[in-house]
Amino acid sequence: MNAPAPVNKVREAKLELYRKKGKIHAREVRGRFNSLRWGMVWFTQLIFFGACWLQWNGRQAVHFDIAHEKLHLFGLVLWPQDALLLAIVLILAATGLFLVTAVAGRLFCGFACPQTVYTSIFMWIEARVEGDHLARLKLDQAPATPRKLLLRGTKHLLWGLFAAWTAITFVGYFTPVRELLPAIASWQLGPWEIFWLIFYAVFTYVQAGLAREAVCQHMCPYSRFQGVMFDSNTRTVSYDVQRGEPRSRQARAAAIVADGARPVKGDCVDCGICVQVCPTGIDIRDGLQYQCINCGLCVDACDEVMTRVSKPVGLIRFASERELAGKPARGGRPRLALYGGLIAVFVGLGAWTATQRSLLLVDILRDRGSLAREAADGRIENAYTLKLMNLVEEARDFEVSVSGLPGIELVGATRFAGVPGGIREVHATVAVPADAGRAGAHPIHFEIRAVQDPATRISEKSTFVLP
Repeated sequence: MNAPAPVNKVREAKLELYRKKGKIHAREVRGRFNSLRWGMVWFTQLIFFGACWLQWNGRQAVHFDIAHEKLHLFGLVLWPQDALLLAIVLILAATGLFLVTAVAGRLFCGFACPQTVYTSIFMWIEARVEGDHLARLKLDQAPATPRKLLLRGTKHLLWGLFAAWTAITFVGYFTPVRELLPAIASWQLGPWEIFWLIFYAVFTYVQAGLAREAVCQHMCPYSRFQGVMFDSNTRTVSYDVQRGEPRSRQARAAAIVADGARPVKGDCVDCGICVQVCPTGIDIRDGLQYQCINCGLCVDACDEVMTRVSKPVGLIRFASERELAGKPARGGRPRLALYGGLIAVFVGLGAWTATQRSLLLVDILRDRGSLAREAADGRIENAYTLKLMNLVEEARDFEVSVSGLPGIELVGATRFAGVPGGIREVHATVAVPADAGRAGAHPIHFEIRAVQDPATRISEKSTFVLP
């Protein structure tokens, strides 16, 4: 009787896309980096919540006036024609971010990113309501009791109120906030205002209150490609392995195995506080990780522990790969020169674009309903529509003249009052002698000049049709 064939057991490999840590309850810590982070929170939020209440010449200082297609920035008014300036600003912001990343890692993520700022605010509210990180952990593991429901309900209520006020402020930059609040109180909101109030409140609540570190770990694309901007001189939050290892607990365990040999210990006491304070739940002692947002909280925590055990601070610090290896910093970093050069180029381009920006724009449309008509005096006339776009918030008069054919002139008024910060459509008639040229279309030029500001003038091409 033959023995049964051996059965090959195939172990199924399970791919984990992320480490499952459960909910992270970061421990609060004090220190210079924590103070700097909260300084950025106050700085950014004072601007965000306060700028919409500022007034400038009787109107909101910062107002995205979508209905009239313009953006008010204090005394500056930007129109859709100024989109190039916006593009340059966005390019400068992106290039500046790359430069900062190449120098010192994800500083923007750790200190100024809206996700970091609002997560810090929501976590501060949570700590005031539910207690420190240990109390919150116990509350998570506790059964549903009236106290737990009360604490959780209070926390979510405060989160909802803050998210709602954030949404009101955001929409207040598009619908003037002094008009928006009475409209909310009287339930007289438009459909788009209702949509954005609900969407932005829910978005803030979910992102900062519920998703938190998951956004930085799994949703933010910047964490995935930041590594290509690093080099051996980039200063990131790093653990000094040569100084810290072996850790105290590891040294004691090794001594037990070696029959009581005297342990050789590094400065790391293996307290784990650096992990407890990390908002993304990583262990910086495992080396550089894409989840690290360079917030520096582990530096504050480690420095505090080192001070208590009478050892030098800086076991965890902002340091480059070469610095940790004991090598001098390498000069001649091409990427920094590239980013700096791009910033200089676009700053110059933006400045030139701003200086060349005309405060008067004109569109000229020839009346195509009648190509040409003969007037009573025998002259040939063409009709035109001029759209005078006054890009300043002041009333200005505009003089219009025309050239390009012998004896050409405007019939009727040549001076028109412009609309402050708006467009005025005027109708003009141009006449030439019947013998001014051969039949067909001839190029002509309209010259428009601001009476109150003679330096503001523009020339626009058009055509005149002779029968």
